[in-house]
Amino acid sequence: MANYKRVFEDGYSYFITIVTYRRKPILTEHIELLRKSFAYSKQRFDYHIDEIVILPDHLHMIITPKIALEYPKIIAATKAYFSKHFEVDADDVQTQSKCRYEKRYKPVWQRRYYEHTIRNEADWQEKIVYMQNNPVKHGLAKNILAWEYSSFVKRSL
Repeated sequence: MANYKRVFEDGYSYFITIVTYRRKPILTEHIELLRKSFAYSKQRFDYHIDEIVILPDHLHMIITPKIALEYPKIIAATKAYFSKHFEVDADDVQTQSKCRYEKRYKPVWQRRYYEHTIRNEADWQEKIVYMQNNPVKHGLAKNILAWEYSSFVKRSL
């Protein structure tokens, strides 16, 4: 991963995957806090969430930031707000790695996230299909319309 370089091109959209620490299933049961976390980041940065699907332990989204260099800050702001307002179990704090504990990280999110720059319409459609199938793949719904924690449900109404 040492040679990995992120692409920062204004006008592009980005497929992002963010995962909770040790895949703890906290996101859907704290959906209001997650919504507030996105609202917080939207107050600070100009971006649009084109599509999103939230599962208990991770989320996938396609965002289009006005300024591409800001998408890591968008993710950081969203994660920071959620972490600051999320109550963690004392056991989780003490059982995280020594490095994380010494840096005073809250055991809420994995430090890194996955990012993919969407380059064309075929790439966009591939990510949409992946997102729509994700709750089905994880056994959470029979189809995307049956999964309430996504932007795809609103379109069906």
